[in-house]
Amino acid sequence: MKKILALIIIAAIATYLLFWPVSIEPVAWQAPAAPALEGPYATNTMLADSRILGKDKGTGPEDVAINNKGDLYVGYVDGRIVRFDPDGKNPDLIANTQGRPLGLDFDPYGNLIIADGYKGLLSVSPSGAITTLSNTAGGAPYGFTDDVDVDSNGVAYFSDASSKFGPAMHARDDIMEHGGHGRLLRYDPSTELTEVLLDGLQFANGIALSKNEDFVLVTETGSYQIVRYWLKGDKAGSHDIFMDNLPGIPDGISANGDGTFWLALFSPRNAMLDSLSDKPLLRKVAFRMPSFLQPQPVHHGFVLGLNEQGEVTHNLQDNSDSAFAPITSAEQHGNTLYLGSLTEPRFAAYPLPDATHAENNVGDNGK
Repeated sequence: MKKILALIIIAAIATYLLFWPVSIEPVAWQAPAAPALEGPYATNTMLADSRILGKDKGTGPEDVAINNKGDLYVGYVDGRIVRFDPDGKNPDLIANTQGRPLGLDFDPYGNLIIADGYKGLLSVSPSGAITTLSNTAGGAPYGFTDDVDVDSNGVAYFSDASSKFGPAMHARDDIMEHGGHGRLLRYDPSTELTEVLLDGLQFANGIALSKNEDFVLVTETGSYQIVRYWLKGDKAGSHDIFMDNLPGIPDGISANGDGTFWLALFSPRNAMLDSLSDKPLLRKVAFRMPSFLQPQPVHHGFVLGLNEQGEVTHNLQDNSDSAFAPITSAEQHGNTLYLGSLTEPRFAAYPLPDATHAENNVGDNGK
């Protein structure tokens, strides 16, 4: 009797793992072999020098925007937009989008432009008034408005990470499916029109404009790469791969205005997830398992600095138990790199080393 009961239980589990309906329809692809964390990606403890800000003032300050006074703006999971002084103190409620504010950037007129995962592209005036700029393009509403960068004319470049899986389902679902539901978009305030620049992206995430605004970058979280879309010159309207086979899962990217991009890596690559890339059936099975048995990110703070040729210039990490992680954005203001996190109840500030030290820290195994 016990054997029969055991067989019934095993059959029920197997049936569940193989046939229970799930929200994803995985597409086979081939993940490249992940680069080792050595050389330009060598593990180090440089981010251990980071200073914690805004502790327990809210959950999930995914991005940090800095105004010309040095005030710090973050958005929380409950929809609040909160301003801190340059020391990360004296929090002040600015607005509440009633959604999930993710990417943030200021336009030339002092308005805070917000990529809200649920509400679309928003603008918050200095007085706190919220305006919806765009929530649909090409006849399709946004499913997961994720990040934004605004040019010198007020034109906003932003990402719709996934038209199928919204913030409530997180990036995991889209990445496990690998169905290409992401888009790169451009909103022009002079015409109030939104244009689709690229579609078919694998979880379109961070957005950053080049120093001369001749190209814009978008990170493809699901493909471990950064795509470049040309805005000016002979290549205008075309796109190529700026950097591929990254050592971690790319999230936010920003530009410091002087030729450096800061790339936040949510976590180093996951060997189990990569091994399942060409096995869609097994990805469905993994998706049906309890979350603790699914591929998980490790606790590892990771930020890369890149020049406009896609070369690594800075390698900042911390994999200690106390590390600020996961890091989902890195924004430079002066000599400080402000770090955001999708899940932490805090954000952080890292004092950048001088230029000589910065160039020498690539591949450094210590502070």
